[in-house]
Amino acid sequence: MLKLLTIAAIFLNIGVFPAQCETSAMKALVRLESATAQPAPEISEPASLKTTSANPRYWIAVKAQNKGERTDLAELGLAIEEIASQTVSGTVSEKSLAKIKVRGFLVGYERRIEEFRPKAQKDFPQQDAKYHDYVRTYSELQSVAGALAGYASLYSVGKSAEGRDIWCLRLNKNARNDDASSDPGAVVVGNHHAREHISVEIPLRFARWLADNKGKSDVKALLDSRDIYIIPMLNPDGAEYDIRGGQYHYWRKTVRKLPSGDLGADINRNYGYLWGQGGSSPDPSADTYMGPSAFSEPETLAMKQLFDTHTNITTCNSYHSYGSVVYYPWSGTYDDIPDAKDLAAFKTIAGKIAALAGYRAEKSSDSYLSTGDMNDWTYAAHHVFSFTTELDGSGFYPGAAAIDNAAPGNIKAMLYMAQISDNPLNAR
Repeated sequence: MLKLLTIAAIFLNIGVFPAQCETSAMKALVRLESATAQPAPEISEPASLKTTSANPRYWIAVKAQNKGERTDLAELGLAIEEIASQTVSGTVSEKSLAKIKVRGFLVGYERRIEEFRPKAQKDFPQQDAKYHDYVRTYSELQSVAGALAGYASLYSVGKSAEGRDIWCLRLNKNARNDDASSDPGAVVVGNHHAREHISVEIPLRFARWLADNKGKSDVKALLDSRDIYIIPMLNPDGAEYDIRGGQYHYWRKTVRKLPSGDLGADINRNYGYLWGQGGSSPDPSADTYMGPSAFSEPETLAMKQLFDTHTNITTCNSYHSYGSVVYYPWSGTYDDIPDAKDLAAFKTIAGKIAALAGYRAEKSSDSYLSTGDMNDWTYAAHHVFSFTTELDGSGFYPGAAAIDNAAPGNIKAMLYMAQISDNPLNAR
């Protein structure tokens, strides 16, 4: 802790951490230090994980004072996770860290992921037993489908790079599996990014809540009139990789083996609209690697096919962690959406979702550019009113209590989104 405080003091002296308050970046440093303070059993790391040690990854805090500098850092490969007035923090590969330093950015804190990642005896630590791995996610979806037998079909919208099914629970009174429907459609998707496990849990809680409350008149009316798609785990390979060997690995991307020897792409930089035009990296080692081409990854291709073939879908919410914020487009440009009515509807819906969840709402690019984003593509290609919800919590592994804290407000938000899917422009 003394070493950490010394580093923090240096940042205070140069103005990176405001002296009058504890910034989110400062909290990150304290959080990381406390993660290493607890004794943990030694667990041997599988050979498949050791092969990536040639390009170690770090958590860093770096001085960045505006969205332009934050965008530059994202393009250099930093996966930005926390933003303070003078700094950003996040994960980065060794190659990307070197590029950041060459560009002259002031890195005030850096630590290898291996030094602070929590260790566990099984897939999730005992205190995180409420979380669902791939197998338990499918089991829960099967259970909910059985409880909603009059509405539910459970089918695969595609396969991951390693051949895992990407499961979708579809709730529709008449249509099943991939059949067409004219009912207003709403999509809820989680786990674009592997380490964001709570983004799996909230869609699962929504599905379970609908099953538990199907007898209520308002819930029945919703199920009778909507076409709801719940995809809790879009990145199953990455989610499983992040907990392999009984350790958390702070892994963000997929794990498709690349010709360079690196693993995976950031699939929320791989969608087709404005792909590769800012806020993502062409370097396969980077945490923000955009892939070799738009829709190059099977996971994003599966989503493309879903939206291309189900044009009744009008709303979408993509769950991430962490930040307690609801984003609306654009993400890939600093400009506003040109259609004034659409922009007003986006602001209204985002504001309502945020209010129900206890978050704030803002345009995505007000933080930094990120092209190849799901929300931008679904709106640009199919006029879907699409949002990103960054869930609350203190980090990627916030503990089981965080699920219970986040679920009630976000269930209300998902219900609201499904309700206004008949005409988002009339949202109130």
